[in-house]
Amino acid sequence: MRDQQATAAIYPIVSERAGADCTITSIKTRIVDCPTTRRHRLSNTEVNVQSYVIAEAMLADGSIGFGEASTLGGPRWAEESVEAIKANIDHYLAPAVIGQNALAFEQNMLRLSAAANRNHAARAAIESALFDAAGHALDLPATAFLGGVVRDRIEVIWALASGDADQEIDEAKAKLAACEHRRFKIKLGFHQPADDMIRLRRIVDALSRSAECIVDVNQGWSEATAIRFFPQLTEMGVALVEQPLRPGMVEATARLAARFPLPIMIDEAAFSDTDIVCSARAAAGSILSLKLVKSGGLLAMKRAAAIAQAFGLELYGGCLLESGIGTAAHLAVLSSLPRLEWGCEHFGPKILERDLTRGEIQFRDFHIHCPVGPGFGISVDQDALQAMTRKG
Repeated sequence: MRDQQATAAIYPIVSERAGADCTITSIKTRIVDCPTTRRHRLSNTEVNVQSYVIAEAMLADGSIGFGEASTLGGPRWAEESVEAIKANIDHYLAPAVIGQNALAFEQNMLRLSAAANRNHAARAAIESALFDAAGHALDLPATAFLGGVVRDRIEVIWALASGDADQEIDEAKAKLAACEHRRFKIKLGFHQPADDMIRLRRIVDALSRSAECIVDVNQGWSEATAIRFFPQLTEMGVALVEQPLRPGMVEATARLAARFPLPIMIDEAAFSDTDIVCSARAAAGSILSLKLVKSGGLLAMKRAAAIAQAFGLELYGGCLLESGIGTAAHLAVLSSLPRLEWGCEHFGPKILERDLTRGEIQFRDFHIHCPVGPGFGISVDQDALQAMTRKG
């Protein structure tokens, strides 16, 4: 009750000064299915159509904000599917914050956490929509709620994940020629490791040292396989390897990190703050991939970054093939971090045949340029949203 009284005493004053009533009146959801320009393969699935849950939050003053929950091929990358995300938002999460003030960001996340355990992607979608709506209500960028902008552009990595070396080489050379990307992440783990090494070497040799290459195994190797093939990765000049082993294999990953000079990036092994601490203390990696679907929201992702850096880990802006809506939410956080040593991987809008936003996010000079304006600085393409909304 005391917290509710404090919120009532503080936040309406802020919104009244801007002539806005930031009370949350509704949160609507839809599932959208967006075809991709080519298949995107991981060690345990592949994607030709990327699905999202889009959350639309409306405030009492009429302001609207959008958030997004992304998955990869259903509940394979993590336990959430778009079908479950929508159901949990509609039945459990949205009712927990309807009637609350959108500006009470921390209190709203506490309510969401109490309403549904884990459900990181679902909670992140709601919080994103509330940040966007609050920004529109107060005519402020969402970054104003996150400490302000440190950088307005971020060097952006492109993923090569079709499994076809010839196609991937052509794709990479086109990105280099267009000055869109000069750093590439090659997905491994869906071929036999020896075959993946042949494919990887072809790509690295074709790029003639004009690009930086990293690899992502997506949990696809055992410790023994990694011991066998890490030396080849090092010899080829790979800059880092992402999540070579399954989550939970902290000690085994730490042994790899101690045995080889190749930096290891922690991704699926660290969803919670406790996971980050455990991996860092075990020295099971030196880089952390940041994602809203892991942290469960913008504020939580910024806290995850702080915890990682307190242990000396470097930071990487990871993605889950988000559309422009989810990309803009990530950029709001990433642009506000004091350090972001490895740039980001937010190429999602470029791999969709048709993005859900109207082009405010720009890719040029090997960087992704952060959109500017109220909220996340984007406008949603309502025609695209309607066309790709799942029926039934």
